[in-house]
Amino acid sequence: MRISYVFILILAAFFTSCGDTKTSLIWTDRGEFALYAEYFNNAQSQYKVSVKFVESPVEELFSASNSAKRNVPDIVAASWLKNSQTGTYFKSLEGIFGANKLSRSVFYPRLLAIGRIERSQYLLPVSFNIPALIFSRGRENELSNQFTVDFDEVKSLSKKYNTMSRGVYTRMGFSPLWDDDFLFAAAFLSGTSFREANPLAWDSLALERSMTFINNWTNEINTSTQDEDDFTFKYFFEPPEKLIQSGRILFSYMESSRLFLLSEESKNALDFRWVMEQDRIPLTEDSVYIGIPKKAKSQKAAKAFIQWFFRTENQRKLLEYSRTNRINENIFGICGGFSALSTVTEQIYPLFYPELLGRMPPSEYYTLPNVLPANWITIKERVILPYLHDRARSEKAEDTYPLERRLSDWMRVNR
Repeated sequence: MRISYVFILILAAFFTSCGDTKTSLIWTDRGEFALYAEYFNNAQSQYKVSVKFVESPVEELFSASNSAKRNVPDIVAASWLKNSQTGTYFKSLEGIFGANKLSRSVFYPRLLAIGRIERSQYLLPVSFNIPALIFSRGRENELSNQFTVDFDEVKSLSKKYNTMSRGVYTRMGFSPLWDDDFLFAAAFLSGTSFREANPLAWDSLALERSMTFINNWTNEINTSTQDEDDFTFKYFFEPPEKLIQSGRILFSYMESSRLFLLSEESKNALDFRWVMEQDRIPLTEDSVYIGIPKKAKSQKAAKAFIQWFFRTENQRKLLEYSRTNRINENIFGICGGFSALSTVTEQIYPLFYPELLGRMPPSEYYTLPNVLPANWITIKERVILPYLHDRARSEKAEDTYPLERRLSDWMRVNR
């Protein structure tokens, strides 16, 4: 799990007993919450919060809630909190809204809607990320839109950029095979619709269409998979941002959580566009949410922290603190992403990340993933991405071990 050494030290310093009802315990897989807890504790004296790093907060919560001997936290903050059991283990947060409390209007509506079950709000969105394509500064006039870029334009510009010498590519605009996360984004935008089932379901036809699209892209623009792999083997000993700066490649795929952690030298030399296809901008599926378990013992302290955390002025203070202490060199924004508070992302972030000034796309284009199983990240990394990696390099589906069988094999071993 990506957590810096400094946060491990903070966690150790601030982890205390939660017997006092004025002290609330947070379970999280995001080390940043140790910083937020520290700031909250110093900002007021009525309540305190402590933080425990948990590898898989959702699975741990389910186990603890079903055990009479294990304590349940007062707050859980992590990705993939929304699933078929959310309503069973988390309490409604409807009481957190109202006069002198939180307003629903401060959140991005589509992100907020994910945390609803029927007519009640059970989870609140914390942060999200957007995929982008980066390219060399100075080429922005070659793109038709100041915010976004679609696949057809990437293909067209890449084909013009490609250069061969003696039958071998010496420059290549872009290959969809350079990043398995790009293949996943393409599958998502094609309507593959991965979603929670037992444990997972998807649209097989849409998935196959996306892989056919990738195969055609490779053959039409970059000649063949072999040519792409030969180019990658020869030149990708440097990171993509360096290859762009040297002129070796035109585009590289990069999610916002990494984009804004690039060195100042790289950011000064690069520009970016958000990935959009058919008026849809895919939000990465690891958006962070926060909730209060039903069996929480310190609910007043938990609510006090949540109401404090979602104040615009407090998130600005957290961003200032991160910059002053150079934490923003390792962690982007709020909890590793854009804030779910629209005013914070659109008006305050540009003060800390000047590259964002006037660059956030209209939120109505944001397209969120379906509800996914609690162990989604493991399934994605060990089953989905390896399948996409193999399938994208095969002309025919039957030449690749089927995704259904890969998933069933994995489930059999990991029951």
